[in-house]
Amino acid sequence: MEQTGRLYLCGTPIGNLGDITYRAVETLRAADCIAAEDTRHTRTLLAHYDIHTPMTSYHEHNKDAKGPELIARLLAGETIVCVSDAGLPGIADPGGDLAQRAIAEGIPVTPLPGANAALSGLICAGLPLEGFAFVGFLPRKDKKRRELLARIAGYPETLIFYEAPHRLRETLAVLAETLGAERRACAARELTKKFEEFRRMTLGELLAHYRESEPRGEFVLIVAGADESTAAAADAAAETLMERYEAHIAAGLDKKEAMRRTAQELGISRREVYQALLRDDGSGKVNRH
Repeated sequence: MEQTGRLYLCGTPIGNLGDITYRAVETLRAADCIAAEDTRHTRTLLAHYDIHTPMTSYHEHNKDAKGPELIARLLAGETIVCVSDAGLPGIADPGGDLAQRAIAEGIPVTPLPGANAALSGLICAGLPLEGFAFVGFLPRKDKKRRELLARIAGYPETLIFYEAPHRLRETLAVLAETLGAERRACAARELTKKFEEFRRMTLGELLAHYRESEPRGEFVLIVAGADESTAAAADAAAETLMERYEAHIAAGLDKKEAMRRTAQELGISRREVYQALLRDDGSGKVNRH
């Protein structure tokens, strides 16, 4: 059997250039090629560690064209290291797409563990760590954003979001509105850098603070999960939705019209009704009646 190369997914510093493993540096030096989300950004890291491995750009806008090229090189026996601008490839960047392509071709994929903003923020937030859900960046469109937040509002797990400074106020406003202004939260910014900051307060207080103070740096927002009363309210809302939907079905409406009527009566989207039916059914299909 012909020997293929190997794809490494390499964790890189999220701020402090010292936060990289010896193994990662050695692998970056020995590789045939480094696939970088932003070659200009990665060049700073490589120069710091005197690494001269050739680079090629691999990002969201060229992944469909560049992905097959990189796979061909891996199949020819090359060793390629995929890096993002900061943190772990595949977390809020296209590294996961390249990994999927490699796995589909039977190419070995190996992690080079390293820094991660989500987990770094989480462990210092002072919120429950027993379970958590990584959400990342919220959708830009308001409707999709609200649909997602409606779906996770009742989660008991701690929630983790990413946000850019120019959208922070808007995001905090919608989080406070949909999850509750009294939810405990932490805004972590500039992690591992000189001006690292953790601001621990409620969502409402965070919103008030950043309306007065200009947000600076990249943010990780960690939000407490729903407490028992919040979860109970979410369960009650879901039960009301199911009762309305089943009443329409019993009245002879087809599924599509029953969902439309239910959404109209509750002031939500048909997509939210559909997702609630999926969760209730648990099979991935709406099979009711």
